[in-house]
Amino acid sequence: MNHPYLLLWLEGPLQAWGHDSRFGRRDTLDFPTKSGVLGLLCCALGAGGEQREWLARLADLDLQLVAYTPRDKQGGAMPRLPLLRDFHMVGSGYDDTHPWQSLLIPKTSEGKKAVGGGTKMTYRYYLQDMAFAVALQVPADAAEALAVALQNPVWDLYLGRKACVPTELVYQGVFATSSEALAAGAKLAQDKGRAASFAVRQGDHDGEVITLNDVPLQFGTHKRYRDRRVTVLPVDSDG
Repeated sequence: MNHPYLLLWLEGPLQAWGHDSRFGRRDTLDFPTKSGVLGLLCCALGAGGEQREWLARLADLDLQLVAYTPRDKQGGAMPRLPLLRDFHMVGSGYDDTHPWQSLLIPKTSEGKKAVGGGTKMTYRYYLQDMAFAVALQVPADAAEALAVALQNPVWDLYLGRKACVPTELVYQGVFATSSEALAAGAKLAQDKGRAASFAVRQGDHDGEVITLNDVPLQFGTHKRYRDRRVTVLPVDSDG
């Protein structure tokens, strides 16, 4: 069976696609992760919990994307802006004598109260002024339901982190092939005055091949992932 592709347009002033973050430092990848994109679909569907069966249907399907930045005066892609670094104080303002509030206060590895009452400073990183045309392959029998959900989401859609609000409609159509989907994304980018910066293809191709642990097998409290190989390509490369 041929599986169609959804075209998702992910654009906003800030995006954050964590793939190797720790408590005190929340990094972002240069482009959306598969787990982040599938999490976005779960928000649209209002699907909470582990979702193991649904994720299993999507695990081996394709995901390709093209990144876009604003055009420069010559019509090419402007350099990407540096990552924005923000910081948050967490664990403060809670009553440690309250049985529920005390659970929100960071503890030491032994479970004891941390020095300074448990207040911690965390650093969070964001992509700035980026847009991504994402061609996501989905089961043919689920494409229509996903299209409806993305246009009428049950929960708010966000670009990796809940503070990152999209500034354009995420759903941009269903297409028979990834080439057709990304061609439609290129047309939208042109209309918005954006130029392609780089592309990412699933699998090993001629380019920078990296391994990401971003294929979700189980969401919920105890998340599980497996690896995925992707290739980062200059935009004038084949495909």
